[in-house]
Amino acid sequence: MTGPVRAAAVDRGDRRGSWIPDLDARMATFEEPVQALLESALSDETDLETADEITLVPDAHYPFHPSTGMVTDPAVVGALVAALEDRTDADIAVAGATDEIIDLERTGQYLGYRGLLERFDAELVDLADDAEPRTDAVREVDGRSVSVSVPTRLVRGTVVTVPTLRPTEAGRVAGGMRRLGDLVDSAADSETAAVAATRAIDPALSVTDATTAYGTDPYAADALFAGPAPGVDALGASLFGDATDDDPVLRLTAETDDEPITVERVGADADDLEFDALRDRLAGAELPPSDETHPAVTTAYRLYAAVGGDAVPPQLEQ
Repeated sequence: MTGPVRAAAVDRGDRRGSWIPDLDARMATFEEPVQALLESALSDETDLETADEITLVPDAHYPFHPSTGMVTDPAVVGALVAALEDRTDADIAVAGATDEIIDLERTGQYLGYRGLLERFDAELVDLADDAEPRTDAVREVDGRSVSVSVPTRLVRGTVVTVPTLRPTEAGRVAGGMRRLGDLVDSAADSETAAVAATRAIDPALSVTDATTAYGTDPYAADALFAGPAPGVDALGASLFGDATDDDPVLRLTAETDDEPITVERVGADADDLEFDALRDRLAGAELPPSDETHPAVTTAYRLYAAVGGDAVPPQLEQ
């Protein structure tokens, strides 16, 4: 799937650039830009409007607080679910996978997905559950056949990836393609598996949650990007200062080589987006060393302490 990347600004009013703790208040600020992005997506040749089943795949890979920019804000997913329920008759689910590090049910409750989805006719699905069937698929990547075992839900229905704008441990953009690669089993290396997974699943849309991005620390970018997964990931990589050829996943994705990435601004506040300022702020983004306390942990605990009245442990004080 090819096409332009759409960019929408999020106007938080007099609180622009600051975290809003209330879920409903955040969803209200995301409603207009999400609708603008979906209007553009539905005008393209996507399967969204006629889909029987839509599965949203956010970054719900770890129980960091959404204000850190390391996980997708449930309010963004909630705004997407609300808009899709209004525009389609599809059965909607939000999917993740339990692994050796996290339990999806507990993480979903911590992040707020469980309570959020109870408001809608949508469910939280653990793709690692034994009851979830898998499908073997073979796709060509870089001139060779690559086999991946994919959760059947992701190949039988329509998929929308909802990653955050954040780097990997190697400093590359995490993105929608790498998120899909996390959900498949393959003997190939992770970059090749991510490309094969994306081609097997063929997501109808990728929506990057850059309302709070993670550079060297959390940053209120107040933006949403939507379009084909390779194009949206390439835009994210460029904001981190990487060319397409610098990123193995993007380099292996033929779609990004066929035509330049074009960005179309949509929504009432789109002109507020300043890509040069985002690049200046995010270029060279990286995660802290694994033997240091992640600043996301400190940020999340400070928020918890402020709300719950607990003291912040001395080791988390700066």
